[in-house]
Amino acid sequence: MARENLSLTVLGSATPYPSVGNPCSGYLVSGAGARVWVDAGTGTLAELQRHVRLDELDAIWISHLHADHSADLLTAYYGALYADIRLAAPIPLYGPPSTADRLAHFLTNTSVRSPVESAFAIEELRDGHSARIGALTLTSRAVSHGMPAFALRVDAEGGSLVYSGDTAPCSALTSLAEGCDVLLCEADSAEIPATGEQVHHTPENAGDTARAAQASRLIVTHVGRSLTPRQAVAAASTRFDGPTVYAAPGETFRVG
Repeated sequence: MARENLSLTVLGSATPYPSVGNPCSGYLVSGAGARVWVDAGTGTLAELQRHVRLDELDAIWISHLHADHSADLLTAYYGALYADIRLAAPIPLYGPPSTADRLAHFLTNTSVRSPVESAFAIEELRDGHSARIGALTLTSRAVSHGMPAFALRVDAEGGSLVYSGDTAPCSALTSLAEGCDVLLCEADSAEIPATGEQVHHTPENAGDTARAAQASRLIVTHVGRSLTPRQAVAAASTRFDGPTVYAAPGETFRVG
């Protein structure tokens, strides 16, 4: 496979359910001959196949087990084992603790546990987890989402990409994103909640995180339904003076 610069393709960025023409959270990260499906939200498997087949993936990485970030793992399981795909080996899958049991619980229909490990070679994430996928280095940090959740940094020769997953602003994300070329940051909330735990960024928070991390570029994603993408970008830009855009479905961004 030809080597290429690091790139990010937006498979979907809607929340908490797909919009017409926009699946939930999912991205294809490509570079140095490797292909990684990052988050498998509802509807993203179909869009993934515009670019790569399941048996051509080098890995899957899942930030947390909310359905709008992981539900298409269920249909990917059927695709990998019971259709036209012939896997040479299970697809490496990096996900939060209990990923295997959660998948098996949903997919098991008899007294025999569904063989999820036949489709996915599952490795549980932890804070500071690192994996090498070809020439890509994937580093995960635990972040603040009220449940086990992780952010991801992808480093390759000539480029670095950080994906927040879903999280409130936190030092772990800022540290992970330090000096990155691109920060892909969620902006689900229109405002900070008056009561209860904050578990998402606002657009302004996304700008603050990008500025604190000295990121070169900010891509706002997972924009909540009380905001428009234009509003989210404008609000983030009040806190971050670098280039700021929206993760429009189908768009590919070059990194570095």
